[in-house]
Amino acid sequence: MALARGRRSDRHIDYWPGFVDALSTLLLAIMFLLSVFVLAQFLLSREISGKDEVLNRLNSQINELTQLLALEKGNTQDVQDQLVNLQASLSATEAEKSRLEQLLAQGAGAGSAASARADQLTGELDSERQISQRALSQVELLNQQISALRKQIAALEQALDVSEQRDRESNTKIADLGRRLNVALAQRVQELNRYRSDFFGRLREILADRENIRIVGDRFVFQSEVLFPTGSDQINEAGQVEMKKLADAIIELQKEIPPEINWVLRVDGHTDTKPLSGAGRYRDNWELSSARATSVVKLLIANGVPANRLVAAGFGEFQPLDEADTDEARTKNRRIELKLTER
Repeated sequence: MALARGRRSDRHIDYWPGFVDALSTLLLAIMFLLSVFVLAQFLLSREISGKDEVLNRLNSQINELTQLLALEKGNTQDVQDQLVNLQASLSATEAEKSRLEQLLAQGAGAGSAASARADQLTGELDSERQISQRALSQVELLNQQISALRKQIAALEQALDVSEQRDRESNTKIADLGRRLNVALAQRVQELNRYRSDFFGRLREILADRENIRIVGDRFVFQSEVLFPTGSDQINEAGQVEMKKLADAIIELQKEIPPEINWVLRVDGHTDTKPLSGAGRYRDNWELSSARATSVVKLLIANGVPANRLVAAGFGEFQPLDEADTDEARTKNRRIELKLTER
């Protein structure tokens, strides 16, 4: 009768695992949000860096075209000054010709000399007109070149405006993508937490009568003595029975979890701090803990659990639950832990 009362008192409700579960969920969500923020910042910085390079290249081209336009304007001004000089010379020549024609009309004696001078001035006038015509042609060509340069500058400015608009749109899309990704990740975390709670609830029902199986935070813990002989990685008959129950629970849970949730069951092997002799199959606790985790994974696979949903990890003696140097602490630290998480 006293033993029955003791067992009933041991089965009191423990709220601490639920608190630890909620706290770990909150930490996981924060880690996801920080990862998304870093990813968005990285994508944004890379996008802005590429746009800055294009903007710098366009600005360099505009500067070169502006310098070329200034040079052409200077050349145009020189040609126009030359044209003004030629026109002034032409006007002076025409005035001289008119004066000589008047002298020719006034005196016959001077007619012969004046005629010769008039012919000379006519030739000079024709030459000046040809030079003036060539100058006008050069001015027209320079005006066409200036017009073409202005069109190129306008096209570059338009391309620059389009690039800046695309930058703004890209930044808006990145911000929206970050928000949607945060929402999606938060939903995934909530869904996985719900399935984890269901999974642990089923395991509690299946393994409720075992004293060496318990829940610690977000993990289901099997003491090594339940599954393995001392110093071995071969699962005993009782442990195989328990693993068969566990495999059935995982298979049932897999039917309910949506395929887009990339979940895995992580199997962690832990040992105590006592070093191995080195004369046996395993040289140290690293190898023993890894081998035990692998044995559990292989047995679950043999009982129908998909291999891509399982992960085996060995931690040796370096993740103890109790750091005291006692037999009770060492017994507690020799364990296999199961954790349902995302890949």
